[in-house]
Amino acid sequence: MMAETAEEISRKPEIRKELQRATGEKRPEKVKACGRDKFWFVAHALILAGCAVVYWLLSVKLIALPQAGMNIAERLLRGTALIVIVLAIARAISVYALARIEDSSTRFTLQRVMHLIVALAIAVIAISIIFVNWYGALAALGIGSIIIGLALQTPMKSFIAWIYILVRQPFRVGDRIQIGDATGDVIDVGYLDTTLWEFGGKYISGDHPSGRIIKFPNEKVLDEIVYNYSWPLFPYIWNEIRFQVAYNADLEFIASTMQKITEEELGKEMIARVQTFRDLLARTPVDELEVHERPRVIFRVSDNTWLEAIVRYLVQPREAGRVKTRLIKKLLAALNTAPDKVMFPAGANR
Repeated sequence: MMAETAEEISRKPEIRKELQRATGEKRPEKVKACGRDKFWFVAHALILAGCAVVYWLLSVKLIALPQAGMNIAERLLRGTALIVIVLAIARAISVYALARIEDSSTRFTLQRVMHLIVALAIAVIAISIIFVNWYGALAALGIGSIIIGLALQTPMKSFIAWIYILVRQPFRVGDRIQIGDATGDVIDVGYLDTTLWEFGGKYISGDHPSGRIIKFPNEKVLDEIVYNYSWPLFPYIWNEIRFQVAYNADLEFIASTMQKITEEELGKEMIARVQTFRDLLARTPVDELEVHERPRVIFRVSDNTWLEAIVRYLVQPREAGRVKTRLIKKLLAALNTAPDKVMFPAGANR
């Protein structure tokens, strides 16, 4: 596996975003509205123009209506115009502001927040059209909210948990997480529940997607420990491969062979990853922790009558299975060239 060049690393969205924030550099690309967006902008403008024309016809008495009907028509026209303006502003923000955000998780989250704000704004406008007396409307809305809140405690708790997820970000869309017994990649964070694309699970081992999706209420985040494998500052995990060897095996040969093969497979990437890890540790009270910049081989006494030869290395979570498979093949091929030095258990690893 070849190490990434500095230019390739700088192309990554998260790295590029940090560089832009540090240097003040702006994205050279211009965000433009597509054909569908242009259609909706024109449609909004035509609807507003239509509302203005009808309102003018009513004001000059070209459309004759009784006073009660006139009041209702004016409220409907004002409400329609306000709703169209809200929708037009939301689409403009989506096209010309949110589309500039390179991080897909942040863009997805902000889109959800904007949709919620738009829905609330439309609800307020609709209430203002239906109820002339705002005091009565607010009183009815408050009493109704209390009744609904008592009847729907779990959904309300999940909605509050959704706000917590947005603010504290225990995970985002695209992250690989474990919460309770569920493990998977986050593909959707809704107002009430979160959806995972499961990996591993009941019917398959390792890190391969199982094909199932997992849905859990957002309130689970407030009660369960969340393990996030995709922390943006350090999106790697420590992984290891174990082999059982005899007590009288050549441990120096085993250690040097396993370390050499693993270094050749990972290249210089692990050194860069460990340096990132060290920089992060230096900002915490555990900065004295010993961290090796190269794959490390250690030996432990197994529960049976064998030793365990363990090689430990850093890897990206989604590559863990593929990297482990390649390493096992190469490690076994190299170790089996010297069976008298390695001395695997009889009938194993052959």
